[in-house]
Amino acid sequence: MATQHFHLFETAIGVCALAWEGERFIGAQLPEGDEAGARRRLARRFPAAAEAGAQGFVAEAVAGIRALFTGEAIDLSHLPLAIETVPAFNRRVYEVALSIPPGETLTYGAVAQRIGEPGAARAVGVALGQNPWPIIVPCHRVLAAGGGTGGFSADGGIETKLRILTIEKARTSAEPSLFGALPLAARPARG
Repeated sequence: MATQHFHLFETAIGVCALAWEGERFIGAQLPEGDEAGARRRLARRFPAAAEAGAQGFVAEAVAGIRALFTGEAIDLSHLPLAIETVPAFNRRVYEVALSIPPGETLTYGAVAQRIGEPGAARAVGVALGQNPWPIIVPCHRVLAAGGGTGGFSADGGIETKLRILTIEKARTSAEPSLFGALPLAARPARG
């Protein structure tokens, strides 16, 4: 069995972490308020993992996550995941989530429809709550019907989810923004 490793790194919104075994990620950790908190959560999830530097695919992931948290529209879906380690239903949910580009969102119900399980919105939410690779598998881009946030298990909860969606400039509702329904000539200038 390959040795598990982890790497902690600073981002614009807090300390994140990645865990890997061999050449694939076995976990990712959303921002924590401080390094001590990040280490505690990581130790619970991956007690056998040894700290290591970020090289190769890990360095690529760190750079991508940092860029995403500064507002760049970075696609992380190509990163190698140990996806066969999760249940089949969860895998199907994560594959749909991986297809949601930065700045876009889907509802739990829409994800359920896309996996061919209409009516399984609640199960989709449970699967996303078990996501071992948050931010790589962008569970934050899945919302409740009507633009509600749904749940989020990261440090800071829903506020962290909304903060990430704000950084990505994501629309959280099909409703137009305050000025979005106005003709172009009447909209306030952005500056």
